[in-house]
Amino acid sequence: MGGKRKKSESEDGGGEDDEPVTKKEKETKTKTKKEILPSMIKNKDKRSEVHAKLKHDKKLEKRKRAKARDAAIKRALELGEEPPAPKIPRTIENTREFDETVCLPDDEELFAGNDADEFSSVLKRDRIPKVLITTCRFNSSRGPAFISELLSVIPNAHYYKRGTYDLKKIVEYANNKEFTSIIVVHTNRREPDALLVMNLPDGPTAHFKLSKLVLRKDIKNHGNPTSHEPELILNNFTTRLGHRVGRLFQSLFPQDPNFRGRRVVTFHNQRDFIFFRHHRYIFETQETKQTESKGKKTKDAKDEVSQQKTIARLQECGPRFTLKLISLQHGTFDSKGGEYEWVHKPEMDTSRRRFFL
Repeated sequence: MGGKRKKSESEDGGGEDDEPVTKKEKETKTKTKKEILPSMIKNKDKRSEVHAKLKHDKKLEKRKRAKARDAAIKRALELGEEPPAPKIPRTIENTREFDETVCLPDDEELFAGNDADEFSSVLKRDRIPKVLITTCRFNSSRGPAFISELLSVIPNAHYYKRGTYDLKKIVEYANNKEFTSIIVVHTNRREPDALLVMNLPDGPTAHFKLSKLVLRKDIKNHGNPTSHEPELILNNFTTRLGHRVGRLFQSLFPQDPNFRGRRVVTFHNQRDFIFFRHHRYIFETQETKQTESKGKKTKDAKDEVSQQKTIARLQECGPRFTLKLISLQHGTFDSKGGEYEWVHKPEMDTSRRRFFL
């Protein structure tokens, strides 16, 4: 009962099959055992000291790699060889999943379909864009402020109070008055949270989630927009679905912008989030004086030469908000019997590198 337990061969390391451990392996094992992370240190001062040292060593190592890379490029240029190719950082955009619906520049089927879709009459200038903007039935105080700024962004846009009218009645009225689009601003808890953009008379209808709204008064050093027709910029609408959504936005604006007005409206798609910005160009001329001295440098022997330099910059006019497509429906809005072209579902978000627009 009280006898001592015999040590096994694996415990005392005396087995015949065990390989001999070298000195270097012992050192690496002791180093890994002694390596302590800053989060494991309880003393705050000691923890911050170790963290600062690790950060400093990491910075030195990064600087050393940059110097070695610059030296290799310089050496290759001196020898007349091609310098090593710069490393391209891996981002979510350049590692996106392959999508068969990405539009190619030589896609004849796509351009043939553009001539026969629902937006062709407006984009070919057969009809002048005329937009009706209204609200949901229960409006808030922040909704009308957002709508008044939308009216200043979209030319030939008109606001009508919703009242108790059904949306189908509004669509019928808009068709009789020859409107080309309807925008419905939905509010929740006194904050606009959704946009319904409807093309008339045959649709489609796009439902967007609206977030991060910043009105013009809240933008620092904002500018006031003019009544000129703006220039429209659409970025990164590369898939078939994105191309269709881009043409929907394009149908809201006239196709002959006034470049003298210098207004720019941008819809920038990044990772299926559509960022809306409204700017205007500002061109400023600055005079720079250069002194030229001839002969000896004296106070009287200086000639001032003035040169004019033109500087261009952007001034934001507002509003600023972000859209995310929830659904795209055939025809005008129908919540019960409508047929959907595309609907976003949670099970579609299988990867961060999968994009639909």
